[in-house]
Amino acid sequence: MDETLIIVVLFGLVWGSFLNVVIYRLPAGKNIVFPPSACPRCSAKIRPYDNIPVLSFILLGGRCRRCRAPIPVIYFLVELLTPFLFVLLYRSFSLTFHFLTACLFVSAMIVLAFIDLKHQILPDTVTLPGIVLAVAYAAFRPDLSLRSALTASVGGAAFLLLIYWGYYLLRRREGLGMGDVTMIILIGAYLGPVLTVLTLILASFIGSIVGAFVLFFGKKDLQFALPFGSFLAPAALIALLWGLPIIDWYMALFQLPAPTF
Repeated sequence: MDETLIIVVLFGLVWGSFLNVVIYRLPAGKNIVFPPSACPRCSAKIRPYDNIPVLSFILLGGRCRRCRAPIPVIYFLVELLTPFLFVLLYRSFSLTFHFLTACLFVSAMIVLAFIDLKHQILPDTVTLPGIVLAVAYAAFRPDLSLRSALTASVGGAAFLLLIYWGYYLLRRREGLGMGDVTMIILIGAYLGPVLTVLTLILASFIGSIVGAFVLFFGKKDLQFALPFGSFLAPAALIALLWGLPIIDWYMALFQLPAPTF
């Protein structure tokens, strides 16, 4: 068995546990490092043996050991999702510097997706540092130039701003938030123009399917707000991992020339 793969899985489990802390504390304006984790209901400190990623949730039956309050299943999902995605990244990029930056990018997408899903906000404390790091990394990447990264960021932001103002002029209310704009800037800076376009297409498709499902089964009206950042995140992950094969397949299917921008 690949020993490096085992390390990636173990690191992903631990890192996923940390991402849970970020997802819970960041919207509340709390310090993500101190104090140690505790039960939100009874304030009992979580012991090390009750803080083992995935395993502790299962052994405790998804409940606090002291007060038996239910532990949100999101914790379990994030702790499973993070190592799973890290393994996919390792399979795609092996143990390279790009693998490490991809792990950071994926971590940002996980945090933004779950925060937006629950609170409908996309914190600048995640997106803005991510933009700086992605742009700085683009200056040294062999597969993406700084110009391409900036083009993707500006183009993606312009597209969402156009939708924002168009919707506002028609409905006199916001359809997108500025957090979605900064998020697409981050995505553009890391993925580049072609994969950013794919991300927007996939996010719109996923959002349409979920929106139709909610309208039909959730008995919501057209005023119901969907967190677009929660659709951008999985779309960006798909683009990162399988974007180029998807584009090649589509171009070959319709015998179109490969994109050059």
